[in-house]
Amino acid sequence: MTNTAIQKVRDAVTALKQGQFIILTDDQNREHEGDLVGLASFATPERINEALLLARGVLAVPMTQARATQLGLDQMTRHNSEKFGTKFTVSVDHVDSTTGVSAFERAHTIQQLANLSTTGADFETPGHIFPLVADDGGVLIRQGHTEGAVELAKIAGVPPVAYIIEILDTDGHMARETALAELAKMHQILQLSMADLMAYCTFQATLTVKEGVTVHLPAQFGDFNLTAFETGQAEPTLLIQSRTPAKQVPLVRLHSECATGDIFGSFRCDCGPQLHQALQMVDDQGGAVLYLRQEGRGIGLSEKLRTYVLQEQQYDTYDANVHLNHEPDERVYAQAAEMLMAAGLTKIKLLTNNPDKVAALQAYGIEVVERVPLIVGASAYNNRYLATKKEKFQHLL
Repeated sequence: MTNTAIQKVRDAVTALKQGQFIILTDDQNREHEGDLVGLASFATPERINEALLLARGVLAVPMTQARATQLGLDQMTRHNSEKFGTKFTVSVDHVDSTTGVSAFERAHTIQQLANLSTTGADFETPGHIFPLVADDGGVLIRQGHTEGAVELAKIAGVPPVAYIIEILDTDGHMARETALAELAKMHQILQLSMADLMAYCTFQATLTVKEGVTVHLPAQFGDFNLTAFETGQAEPTLLIQSRTPAKQVPLVRLHSECATGDIFGSFRCDCGPQLHQALQMVDDQGGAVLYLRQEGRGIGLSEKLRTYVLQEQQYDTYDANVHLNHEPDERVYAQAAEMLMAAGLTKIKLLTNNPDKVAALQAYGIEVVERVPLIVGASAYNNRYLATKKEKFQHLL
């Protein structure tokens, strides 16, 4: 999986989330065509009118089988003999439509097909919009524009419904490579190949984490993009990435969740100041903070508070963990490495005082070219805590 393919998919999804459409091209040995693709949730009369003018093909609405079932949409024919097995359902209009054919009414129907609160009763058949049902296996099973469009909607984090329309050349034939490139350049539309989308999905399928939605996060400490990664825990791991690219090697911080320090500003540790300083440095230099759900060095918040009871009676953080039958540090970094790879952060400067993090990431295939110290947050309350980090955990303080 190349960083180029990752970036192409990310750029395409960013454009789609802004209400734009992209051009998705399939293989020469398949339909050998390009379709305009947009997200149904963001369909507007202006966009639909523009798509009809630019592309001039059949306007259709890909969706998951689950959504089609919710809406009670049966297949258009019981015996599908279409050479690529495209699954057209019965055509629909929203019940508020008059003729249903204007760009305004088509946009409304498309958007309402993506509105998960609507039901089959909100649509009438036949109509002027053609829903398509995607294969549940996505583009790794069937390399159709139907599956590609639904895959992109899922990556964007919106309801898995899109709209597509085939692009015709000016002479009425299907637009091929040169014509598609000219159209894309003339109208500043991003192009994405099915091959790049398949490469992205193939790579994602190898991971034990699942990349979720990315949103813009303007914050106190900088301007970021925030991406959620599902790891099997109750709450997602968060990648907080600078919106300004790094000029050289990106700066990365692995920060383990600390509710007492990060949220409540506890003086018992240096976690809160470390997080805030890391965010500021990443915003300034380019890179990311990976917020790991490994509270209390991996033992969880409840157990961490139990160690605090012991620490109030002269146990240090190392011995308190051991006394409660925990390892001194139970954190692991395999999934952290996967998330960095998914974000294209495979060569980094690591913002840490902990040499174990450097060794762990390198063992999992991340190239750490430099360790950058992060010395903040010392106070009269945490002198012993910091001394234990240095003496027993070998932190480089």
